[in-house]
Amino acid sequence: MKVKVDRDLCTGVGNCGAVAPTVFKVDKHNQVVLLDPGSVDDKTLMDAAEACPENAIIIEDDDGNQLYP
Repeated sequence: MKVKVDRDLCTGVGNCGAVAPTVFKVDKHNQVVLLDPGSVDDKTLMDAAEACPENAIIIEDDDGNQLYP
């Protein structure tokens, strides 16, 4: 799976970091940055994306097909 963060949509709520703290971190600009997407399983990545109230986390399969949102 591939993970992207749309920083234009991100409001820095941090739900994703609560679900997957090794993958997402809120920076000093109150926006999420990617750390290590490979540190968690696919279900945890999807759970973190679904926890984002702004749908700022985009999940794609290995072929580039968008799975979420």
